[in-house]
Amino acid sequence: MPKTLTEKLTTLKAAKKGIFVPYIMAGDHEKGLDGLAETIHFLEDLGVSAIEIGVPFSDPVADGPVIEEAGLRSLARGTSTQALVETLKTIETEIPLVIMTYFNPLFQYGVEKLVKDLSDTAVKGLIIPDLPHEHANFVEPFLVNTDIALIPLVSLTTGIERQKELIEGAEGFVYAVAINGVTGKAGNYRDDLDKHLAQLHQVANIPVLTGFGVSRQADVERFNEVSDGVIVGSKIVKALHEGQVADITDFIQEVVAYPK
Repeated sequence: MPKTLTEKLTTLKAAKKGIFVPYIMAGDHEKGLDGLAETIHFLEDLGVSAIEIGVPFSDPVADGPVIEEAGLRSLARGTSTQALVETLKTIETEIPLVIMTYFNPLFQYGVEKLVKDLSDTAVKGLIIPDLPHEHANFVEPFLVNTDIALIPLVSLTTGIERQKELIEGAEGFVYAVAINGVTGKAGNYRDDLDKHLAQLHQVANIPVLTGFGVSRQADVERFNEVSDGVIVGSKIVKALHEGQVADITDFIQEVVAYPK
């Protein structure tokens, strides 16, 4: 039986609906982690497909300045992986949550313990950007017989054979990285990006979502043509931090209403 995240996003794909996953940083709220449920329910009410939640880390190698600064604000408010897990246990939502963490915090917490502690929460996926595919065995055995999927990331420079290797047996969705670099570098796309994404989409058995640098409605329209949807991080994080609720509400409503 497919995992909840796979099933949810595959159903949206089959219904010809663009998939939209916003990223937020856990603890980057004036109330710290006490404000996490408020942000999740705000996004849920707007109709997002799933929500990616970042775990703050002092050396976020894949993150651009907006998300890096959000992580530092969160750490300054005392956010820890343990505190985040305890908070997630109290949050009720119908939206699948996906944790984005680097391997160091995961290792320090304990992979088996984290998976066990998240088993009764809405968390249905894990993204670990600094975990090489060749070392996925550090995590995958603990996800067997759980409802949590390990999300593969596929970079722009990945050849077709490597693409197939990375996504073989994958669950949840494929995270297609649209730029060579960190998050938030809007519009710096290679000329052959659409071809790359269309090729990946053709060989994947689960939805393909495009992320990194996606910040405009035009980006959403473009990537919905060659993949199944988008992930938007820096734009969401910045707007929430600066209190631009009306602007980000309008953007999200336009994105979730996008027909495939």
